[in-house]
Amino acid sequence: MKEVLKNIMYAGLGAAFITKEKLEELQKELIEKGKMSQEEGKQFVDELRLKSEKAREQLDGWITSRVEERVHQLNLATRDEIAELQHKIDELQSLINKDKSAE
Repeated sequence: MKEVLKNIMYAGLGAAFITKEKLEELQKELIEKGKMSQEEGKQFVDELRLKSEKAREQLDGWITSRVEERVHQLNLATRDEIAELQHKIDELQSLINKDKSAE
């Protein structure tokens, strides 16, 4: 029964994010219903928490990668590129102002 329950939870977890509170509620419920011992419940919740964190990190990486691909495909300027252009504009403006004051 314990393995079936684990497999169901892992399958449902996927990229979903389970909060710490929800995990603790689940642990308490499983222990109260006699499905798991205190130690098994703690281990189960710890495993779910680790899998959830890993899924979150993988999803973040995937999203970042997809966004970067789209920005590149759309030929959009990045924040760094815009900052570099702003810096160049500021330098040119400074040169223009120097030339005007020298006249």
